[in-house]
Amino acid sequence: MIDLPVAILAGGLATRLRPITEKIPKSLVEVAGEPFLAHQLRLLHSRGIRRAVLCVGHLGEMIERDFGDGAAFGVALQYSFDGPALLGTGGALRRALPLLGEAFLVLYGDSYLPVDYAAIAGAWRASGKDALMTVFQNEGAWDTSNVEFSDGQLLRYDKQDRTPAMRHIDYGLSVFKASVLADRAAGERFDLADLQRDLVAQGRMAGYEVRERFYEVGSHAGLADINTLLSKKS
Repeated sequence: MIDLPVAILAGGLATRLRPITEKIPKSLVEVAGEPFLAHQLRLLHSRGIRRAVLCVGHLGEMIERDFGDGAAFGVALQYSFDGPALLGTGGALRRALPLLGEAFLVLYGDSYLPVDYAAIAGAWRASGKDALMTVFQNEGAWDTSNVEFSDGQLLRYDKQDRTPAMRHIDYGLSVFKASVLADRAAGERFDLADLQRDLVAQGRMAGYEVRERFYEVGSHAGLADINTLLSKKS
């Protein structure tokens, strides 16, 4: 088992999946006959995760209603709500700090990542750095590459200002010390990617290359892809 909790960022409006997400949050979109979150929690449990904090916003009460304390999946669930205003991925994570402790994994609510979570947590500890980002040599195949990564080191990360040397992509699973977020104002809205960009530039973020492709339900194409994958497993 892994002693770090995982924060699941599940508070977005999921506009790319409309009209499916007009009345339900992305975590409850059906994949292979079940809400996506059921598959995500089952995967996390199989990889040793036993505690998760769901950072929710739009229609988040529906997730809490359907999944409760997570006992059915062997993953203890807690919920951190954005409140009246959306906080962005960074602001939502900052708000959830009291539930997360001194260090934690971070996963996007639309990501299905079949990797070795224990190895990633171990690599972060061994690095001695404040944070870690997993990367995948994407070569522009699954989405736009946004990471310069060489000899095991993160050289540059930027989702807006991309360079030809960016052959990798942020895989969507990270590790953070709470201290890197604690100095941000509670209730401040900001994007986690901007914080990651700054941490990489400051040499405070380790890199860990994974070999397994990522799956996501953030788009209709991604939803069809993962539905095919998980339907074969069921």
